[in-house]
Amino acid sequence: MKKAILLVLCTFLLLDTSIAQRKINSDYRLHIKSVSDPISIDGVMDEETWAEAEIATDFFMIIPMDTSFSSVRTDVRMAYDEKHIYILVENFHALDGPYMVESLRRDFSFGKNDNFIFFMDPFDDQLNGFSFGANAAGAQWDGIMFNGGQIDLSWDNKWVSKVQNYEDRWVFEAAIPFKSIRYKDGIKEWGINFSRMDLKTTEKSGWAPVPRQFPSASLAYTGVLVWDSPPPSPGPNVSVIPYALGGMNRNIQEGQGAEYRNAFGMDAKIGLSSSLNLDLTVNPDFSQVEVDRQVTNLERFELFFPERRQFFLENGDIFGNFGYETIRPFFSRRVGLDAPIIAGARLSGRVNKDWRVGAMSMQTAAVPENNYGGQNYSVISLQRRVFSRSNIGAILVNRQSAPFEPNAGGERRFSEYNRNVGFEFNYASPNNLWTGKAFMLNSFSPIQGHGVAYASNLRYASGNLTWNWRHEYVSENYTAEVGFVPRTGFYKASPSVGYLFFPKSKKILSHGPELNVNLFYNTDWELTDNESFMVYRVRFRSQSNLFVWGAYDFIKLQRPFDPTNFSGDLLESGTDHQWYSVGGEYTSKPQSLFTYSVSGRLGGYFADGDRYNLAGEMGYRIQPYFSMTMNANYNEIHLPEPWDVTRFWLIGPRFDLTLTNTFFITTFVQYNEQIENINLNARLQWRFAPASDIFLVVTDNYLPAPFYAKDRSVALKFTYWWNL
Repeated sequence: MKKAILLVLCTFLLLDTSIAQRKINSDYRLHIKSVSDPISIDGVMDEETWAEAEIATDFFMIIPMDTSFSSVRTDVRMAYDEKHIYILVENFHALDGPYMVESLRRDFSFGKNDNFIFFMDPFDDQLNGFSFGANAAGAQWDGIMFNGGQIDLSWDNKWVSKVQNYEDRWVFEAAIPFKSIRYKDGIKEWGINFSRMDLKTTEKSGWAPVPRQFPSASLAYTGVLVWDSPPPSPGPNVSVIPYALGGMNRNIQEGQGAEYRNAFGMDAKIGLSSSLNLDLTVNPDFSQVEVDRQVTNLERFELFFPERRQFFLENGDIFGNFGYETIRPFFSRRVGLDAPIIAGARLSGRVNKDWRVGAMSMQTAAVPENNYGGQNYSVISLQRRVFSRSNIGAILVNRQSAPFEPNAGGERRFSEYNRNVGFEFNYASPNNLWTGKAFMLNSFSPIQGHGVAYASNLRYASGNLTWNWRHEYVSENYTAEVGFVPRTGFYKASPSVGYLFFPKSKKILSHGPELNVNLFYNTDWELTDNESFMVYRVRFRSQSNLFVWGAYDFIKLQRPFDPTNFSGDLLESGTDHQWYSVGGEYTSKPQSLFTYSVSGRLGGYFADGDRYNLAGEMGYRIQPYFSMTMNANYNEIHLPEPWDVTRFWLIGPRFDLTLTNTFFITTFVQYNEQIENINLNARLQWRFAPASDIFLVVTDNYLPAPFYAKDRSVALKFTYWWNL
């Protein structure tokens, strides 16, 4: 396995040195000049600055084809002053008819809205940046970019925009404070690209051309934003974000009365430089964070839910993306999971164009009634750019318990400490056709001792052919108590290959097969899992999608398992199980006011049983003010005694009322038969000033029958972003 990692590293080196180092779209250059008169953010192009600004136009089509100019005209102008970057975009209509959007909800779904989005790479390293935009109704989009083209939309910052609709076009105008982004003083060329989605023509286009197999956000294909002089320094950059909260909690099931609470806390953001930021938090509260969508869990291992808390998001990739999705030494949702956070500090950003740094320390309170003391969670990560778009990194993660004596008869919930140290190499070729990763991790704990994990992969993605080789090893005693590693004690090999055909058809955009194989072996090299999956995908020009699949599963259980995750009856460790299954899914075109998707599965299951699944989603919108979706998932499992037939429903309607792009009411109702719970979560948000909000959140949990309330909470929270 280690020899394979060395082979992958050598392959990365040969690939990068064989490809020209010149930036691919360096000939696409947009010059940005200082304003000549004050800019009013109103969606009206009446300032002299816009008449004088250079125009980025003649966008290239990305889909349905990437070999011609777009039929939809888009004109982009940019300018700046001492405090803001300004952008004005004219999005002309190619066909008659109203625009198509979901709602005015922030951070909308890209493929379901007429929208304009742009991607800034202030260091021009083609790896990290910022994304801003809006849909045709004025809903804002902002996110932080990492890994050369991925976007975390949970990131939120302070900026203003306005959309105006005209008969022949819609205009997007925005002002982004220099203090809201990170960049290096003195650099006169930034990476930039502009993306347009027009659902009436089903065209996605970009200013600098991007091959259709990559997202328009791919930073490898950005053009160049050329400043007439170095961007101004943001100056003193200190923001204080206090909050005040009042609320009520009541555990009705335990017969407890209402417990009233009030709290005050504060975050602070201190710009140590234009590219390096210090975040501080005291007594943070995350009651306004949107609830996770529930799922029916028939897996043998822990499920992953993404981080949504703002404090952990900026530059979060340098901490949380180390390793693979199932081998992560640091997972921020572990912090504050079992105890309230007292305070924390986080340093993150760039030292220069080549070096990124991240350091975090969080302290939680002791919870004597649960038999654990205060915990300190600390992580340090460094990243050094190499080649043209690659980097090497190192990470140290430490969880340390404060001295604590458990209650009489109790046991410590945590060991004294758990530490992880790791090294990683991330590769991306200049043209993004080749990507890969190799890493090694070591864990240290007084109970589990020393453990190790290492893995690597190499992926190739051309217009038609995609293939990937990946292998992993995790020792039995590897532990990452602040990470996400649901499975240990295995070797894994995961080859995959896919091919797409692009026919000359008026209805079908692409179609083709894909084969994925996941082979797991225990540490004695005995096969324990074979998950083989063949899928055939069809993408229509209308943007609807269809895929059908067939799968073979073989599992030799390494520990007892309840195949329903409900009954408590267990299959024995060491037993063999294998089955075949088939299924498919269809998703309708997003242009319709009524949208839907449907999927199904039938086939075998554990213990020579059968499993049937039917799932669907229906949505209807009264654009742009109201949208409603209904999700339903039904599982029926046939097993021998003692399980017999088990049935699970999971139903989740959601209602979004967006009266303006600053006032939102979102309501979830989630009925999960597997955990016998009905969850109601209603959240009102009023953004009364940029990045400043008032939230009213109500959460109830009920027993399905006789619809008895188990617990209830109400929170009213005020936050204000104050720039000093």
